[in-house]
Amino acid sequence: MKMSVRMSVTALSLLFVAACLSSGREAHSPLQALPSVDLGRYVGEWYEIARFPHWFQEGCVGSRAVYSLRDDGKIIVLNQCYEGSFTGKLRTVKGTAWVADEQTNAKLRVSFFWPFSGAYWIIDLGENYEYAVVGHPDRTYLWILSRTKTMNEKVYTEILSRLNEQGYDTTRLIKSIQE
Repeated sequence: MKMSVRMSVTALSLLFVAACLSSGREAHSPLQALPSVDLGRYVGEWYEIARFPHWFQEGCVGSRAVYSLRDDGKIIVLNQCYEGSFTGKLRTVKGTAWVADEQTNAKLRVSFFWPFSGAYWIIDLGENYEYAVVGHPDRTYLWILSRTKTMNEKVYTEILSRLNEQGYDTTRLIKSIQE
């Protein structure tokens, strides 16, 4: 009797753990970064077109990022946005990024507060580097960026389609407000 109770408790515990781990998340194949990125072409100014919501960007409008190469090959990251409106306070955070996968240059790490860093994967990119999509391997972060403050709706829809194929829930995207 004791053995069957232990087995039942163990089985229920395993089911509980499995349910918690799945917690509504669908199983996806690993996120695919691009096979090759030319960082010399990638650096420069990017405007945020859409993103997943996160506390560190709450209330942001006019979000943009400026990337520049350092002599040592690392990248200076300057993120900016206005608080609440374009007349609001300009919020700025500066960080450093470095290549985590030298075969592709598409997988980077970025740090705004040493020693903490996060994955920054370039998962989609326009042929002329006119747009970029940046994600995270666990799909909790997502940004759609453009060299201009607006993006052609057809291009945006095509990006969404590819993101859905990569296992992203694009209904979570917030369209960014640009001036």
